[in-house]
Formats: sequence, structure tokens, C-alpha cells
Amino acid sequence: MKFNQLIAPLVKGNAETVNYEGAKAYTLTPEMALYSAVVTTMLNDSYNEKADQRLARIQALVGKVDPVFVAKLAVYVREQMYLRSAPIVLLGELAKVHNGDGLVGKAVGRAVQRPDEITELLAYYQLANQRTGAKKLNRISKQMQKGLATAFNKFDEYQFAKYNRDTAVKLRDALFLVHPKAKDETQQALFDKIVNYTLNTPYTWETELSALGRLSFANEAEKQVAVRAKWEELINSGRLGYMATLRNLRNILEAGVSGAHVEKVCTLLADEKAVRNAKQLPFRFLSAYRELKGLSFGHVPMLLEALEDAVYASVANLRGFDYFTSVVVACDVSGSMHQPVSAGRGTARSKVQLYDIGLLLGMLLQAKCRNVLSGMFGDRWKTVTLPARQILANVDEFYRREGEVGYSTNGYLVIDDLIKRRHKASKVMIFTDTQLWDSHTANQSHTNTLSAKWMRYKTLFPDARLYLFDLAGYGNAPLRIEPNDVYLIAGWSDKVFDVLQAFEEGQTTLSAIEQIIL
Repeated sequence: MKFNQLIAPLVKGNAETVNYEGAKAYTLTPEMALYSAVVTTMLNDSYNEKADQRLARIQALVGKVDPVFVAKLAVYVREQMYLRSAPIVLLGELAKVHNGDGLVGKAVGRAVQRPDEITELLAYYQLANQRTGAKKLNRISKQMQKGLATAFNKFDEYQFAKYNRDTAVKLRDALFLVHPKAKDETQQALFDKIVNYTLNTPYTWETELSALGRLSFANEAEKQVAVRAKWEELINSGRLGYMATLRNLRNILEAGVSGAHVEKVCTLLADEKAVRNAKQLPFRFLSAYRELKGLSFGHVPMLLEALEDAVYASVANLRGFDYFTSVVVACDVSGSMHQPVSAGRGTARSKVQLYDIGLLLGMLLQAKCRNVLSGMFGDRWKTVTLPARQILANVDEFYRREGEVGYSTNGYLVIDDLIKRRHKASKVMIFTDTQLWDSHTANQSHTNTLSAKWMRYKTLFPDARLYLFDLAGYGNAPLRIEPNDVYLIAGWSDKVFDVLQAFEEGQTTLSAIEQIIL
């Protein structure tokens, strides 16, 4: 939650600029810059850009592109990239700059997928339109109202109750503001419950454990028995959702549930259909994996194996990587990549960094390849040979070797090494924040750049393709995108590989967005 708190054509003819390291770079078109900015942000501070700077840049870019593109992008990042704050901003800004047709209403009605996103969007709308204090939010645009009315008709009592929180804008406030028309008497009764604060308490792990916590026990042993029984009941019920299970693995083990119940948890975690439906960002699996690795319970190994199966399932359908496809996976481990992906302080601050995201996406890709050379670069480039299927373990193995290649961003060394060894690669994948430069040369030469090295490599192997996976979205690239078989892909989700697949089928970076029908 970021706001609802109680307190054109693609990239052709890129203009030259410099990146945050002072090295030569190329600007992106407004469409590409907006795409890159929103799919790589949780709206928290990054190494080179504060959260409010990123927000201001997104707001400015919205005004420079076609409103239809903004609407489709909002739907894309919610449905395909699983992000929540970024589409809220896009929808709120779209409502400020566009009216006169049904575009805003259609985009809002589709992109809002949880009840709390109704209140979150209204909170952002209030802030974006400076409707605070005496100028309290008491009306919204017709299309915003229409879209939110559509959203209200999506949810049942359980969903409303689960997300009925004591925030600045409450569901009750939203209902009065939006005035959604009930589909039938049952839904009207549900809306009345929202108004009268009489929604039934939902059956969730939070409410069940909260109720348990209000009981009195004779001693600690009796309480422990009750807690174990409650977790086993939750597991048996089938109503402990995938995300809740993933985030409570430590609690489940500490409760001392039986081996049979741990088996049920493992079955859920590794189920391919459950993985797809859960829409978890890959780093959630890494966070759970690291949390478990530090625990001394006998069932930890089977849970770690289930997590490996789960993250592998997220790229199960990736095509185009057979025995004849030679791939190079290069991961940026520079200092600027050591930035938490989500905000917070102390224990609430994410332990997963951009560094990890690059490694994780790289290892996901390696797991699907049959002919792959993997490595990391900083001051130097170093290849690292690791097993294909152990994705999460491989990330930690890379992490353990932090510092072996230094902390600069000499990405050109990856291509330089391939040239020297005459290594023929079909695809070269670089996972980076794109702030590449040459730390070995005082005056930035034009020869030691990714651009120059790639041009040289293409003379040796004309069919090779270079894919830059932009993990930070700073709005520039180290070389011209799309000429000379260079492609930019941005984001943290395994869905970035769908974009990769689109390239293989002759599409462009923004094709998936442009194909959305509203």
C-alpha cells in the first residue's frame, strides 16, 4: 500500500545521453521509458533515484504518450507483471489527462483486481488531484466512477471482508462515492453490510490465529497444542492460500505440524497450476527459501525441494531453448545492484536486492537452456558453472561468491571475452540496471563499450542477438535498442520471458501491451 495510509513507434533513432556513471547512453522513447519505469518499480528508493523522483518521472511520461497506451499498460502490469502500485499510478494519472470516452472506465474496471485496490486508487486520485484536508474527496470523474462501479460488482462478501481495512479511504467511503448499482438483491444486501459494518468475519489464517490468541490457556504446552491444531486445520481446509502458505512456512514449522501436513504444503507449493494461479513474483520464492535455510527442522529439506519445483514451474512453458540454441547468461553484480526491491526499515526492509533479481532471472533462464554459459560481471567477467535445476540454490551460490569480480559495471567485458574465445552464441542475455561503463579507462573510450564490442561480435556471428534485461528502469540504455539485434526487456516477473518469446516470434518490446483489447 503506497497511497491509502492513515496519515509511438518503438525505439528507433535514440538520442545520445549519459547514464548515472557518466558513460555514453541512449534515451528511450516516451513509450519505452514509461514501460521500463513502471515494470521495474515498487515505488521505493533505488540506488540512483528516490521514490518521489521515480513517481514524478512516471507522471510526466504519462502526459507524453497516447492515453490508449497508458490504459493498456496499466492492465498489462497488473495482469502480466503482477504489480499493484504501478497500475494505480497509471490509472490515476490517466484520469487526469483523458476524458470524453470510455477508456478510463474500461481500464479501471479491468485493472482493479482486489477490493483494496478500489480504496487505494481513490486515495491516489485524492492525492493526485490535491483533494485533501478541507478539499476532501467528495466526487470523482464519471469514467473513474464507472470503472470502480464495475470493480465493485466483481467481488463477493469474503473478498470484501478480507480487504476491509481501517485506512484513510475505507470501502464504505468508496461505496458512497462510487454508488455502484447492485446486480441483484443478494449484492444489494452485501453493499448494505459494507455500509453498516456488518460484513461476516472471513475465514483466513489471520482471523483464525487472532481468535486463538484471545483465548486463555492453562500453560504454554496447551497453547502450543492449540496452535499446532489450528495450523493443521488451516492446511486441511484448503483455504490457506498460496501466498499465505509461502509466507508462513516458518510459522508452520515452528508450530510443529505433522509430517503429513508438511507433505500437503509441499504438494501445494510445487503444483504447476497453483503456481500459475498464485501470480507470485519470483523473488517471493527466493525470500521463502532463504528464510527456511536458516531453520533447524527436519522437514526443511523437503520444503526447499518444493520451492525449487515451484520456481521451476514458473518457466515451464518457455520455448525456444533447445540443444541447438547457445545462450550466454551474464549477471550484473555491481554496487548499484545492491538495492532492496521493496521499501521498509529494519526487519521490514526486503532482504532481496536487484542483485538477487538479476541472478534469479538469470538462473530461471539457465534452467530452461540446454547449451548455456553463465557468469557474473563487475570489474571483471567470470563464468560460473552450476547445475541447471537448482535455481534457488544457484542464486545463493552466486551470492556467496559476492566480491569475486568487484563492484563496477564493466558489461562490455562479457562480449569482449566471447570475441577473444570466438564463442558463438545464439543469444546473449545481460541482467543489469543498465548503468554500464568502463572503470578501467580514465577517459571513457569508444572502444571499451558494450555498443562497440557488440558491433565487433556481430561481424563474427551475424545471427547473434543481445537481450538487455533492465531491472531498474532509469530511462536509458547503453546502446541503441533494436538495430543490430539488440532488445530491451524490463521487469522482475517471470513474465519477462514472455516478452523474450515475443521477440522470437518476430514481435517487438511493446507488442504484448499493444495487443490488449479494452
